[in-house]
Amino acid sequence: MTLYTNPVLDADWPDPDAIRVGDDFWMIASSFNRSPGLPVLHSRDLVTWEHVANALPAVAPLAHYALPRHGSGVWAPSLRHHAGTFFIVYPDPDHGLFVLTATDPRGPWSEPRCLLPGRGLIDPCPLWDEDGRAYLVHGWAGSRAGIKNRLTVVEVDPGLRHVAGHPRTVVDGDELPGFRTLEGPKLYKRDGWYWIFAPAGGVATGWQTVFRSRSVWGPYEHRVVLEQHDTPVNGPHQGAWVDAPDGSEWFLHFQDRGIFGRVVHLQPLRWEGGWPQVGDALDGGRGRPVTDHPLPLPALGDGQQEPSRSDDFASPGLAPRWHWQANPEASWYDAPGDGTLRLRAQATARADLRELGAVLGQQVPGRPSTWTTRVTLHGTAQGSRTGIVLLGREYAWVGLVRTPTGVDLSLRRSGPGTAEVTLEQVPTDCDGAELRVAVDAHGTATFAWRPDDAEAWTDLRPTWTAVEGAWIGAEVGLFASTPLGTPLDEPVVGVFGPVRVTVAGKDA
Repeated sequence: MTLYTNPVLDADWPDPDAIRVGDDFWMIASSFNRSPGLPVLHSRDLVTWEHVANALPAVAPLAHYALPRHGSGVWAPSLRHHAGTFFIVYPDPDHGLFVLTATDPRGPWSEPRCLLPGRGLIDPCPLWDEDGRAYLVHGWAGSRAGIKNRLTVVEVDPGLRHVAGHPRTVVDGDELPGFRTLEGPKLYKRDGWYWIFAPAGGVATGWQTVFRSRSVWGPYEHRVVLEQHDTPVNGPHQGAWVDAPDGSEWFLHFQDRGIFGRVVHLQPLRWEGGWPQVGDALDGGRGRPVTDHPLPLPALGDGQQEPSRSDDFASPGLAPRWHWQANPEASWYDAPGDGTLRLRAQATARADLRELGAVLGQQVPGRPSTWTTRVTLHGTAQGSRTGIVLLGREYAWVGLVRTPTGVDLSLRRSGPGTAEVTLEQVPTDCDGAELRVAVDAHGTATFAWRPDDAEAWTDLRPTWTAVEGAWIGAEVGLFASTPLGTPLDEPVVGVFGPVRVTVAGKDA
């Protein structure tokens, strides 16, 4: 018997939602301020996933997200397929609920249109009923709306273009003993029952609840179906109920792993007494997360596969795995497909990489990973720099800095709201070097470098432990920056060679 091991996606794919269409499974996740956003993943076995596209090339409103807006942007989205069209409905807690459509999840996707404007509207999910009517359930963000812990349903037109009725609160978490932060609802219908799968209790400390009613408007009865219990899987909740072609049923959900973000687990789902039971069965219809389980379907991969991380830059443009900290401009980079990536240095007033939109990043895997690349610094502007950064609410980076006497290799870090501190700096005899960041199972990074003509790596001290970002895990990023006032007619460019990534000793 072949088993898979949780998490099936051991990296930051927050608030996953998934569906099956034919033999294909499709998943999306929150992307917050990352651009492009709304990653689209594909699988044929629910275990091996490929990142195939990003549905949102840039985050709307475009001008607003031209700057990094940490913690804002795309919150928990939903993915559905109806009448031959794929729909994504996502919330921006500062602007409203938006809809995108496509005939193929790989794209192209439509421009986002606002279905329901307003602050604090979050976590939307549509349902098309058998009578042709459509409904949308959503939650509330107390930070914007002043209310939370409740679920609202509103009728919408079947094309998800406008609201067609008055919203009603169908579940008030304040009326349920012990409930707090009820959010992330997903709306389904089965055997004449309306079902709302919704987490409560908080990102890292919560549980999964299921509500059911004979009417979409309620009243709803509920049951807790998944909790941490005696396992190390904290906050096991918020995700997607899917079925496989063989009739088996499954629940994909996240676990908060701090600096590694919200990783994705796969749980078996079965029905007992008219209610779903998720994971290993406990008393009272509850369940706890499984560590491993027989594969849902014959595995097409190795049973535990993160999407690809390495990039040889052999094809023009950027692969879906890369994202920026803000909506990018075309002048930020050039990826001609010749094995190099050229980042044009962006001017920064305070040299704070958290304020630099032009940091090109990826999630840090939840297992030990090593990232290597070669970089060359072009341009003579003093204080310009380029390198590789481990970025979160705090960050550290290793790279090249232009000084009055040449180019130095530098290791620097910065805390929230504090200026960068140089931890180590050594002169080099050239404009290029190889850089390496090795992140262990606890998120502690060792930075290293070597000149082009050297075989041995030189570790830099001290080591540094990554810090998560705003609602996201830590990221590894590439950057180039220059001080304000650098002449525009003398561009500074960081030229990167292939990025090689190994995860737990295996090429990724």
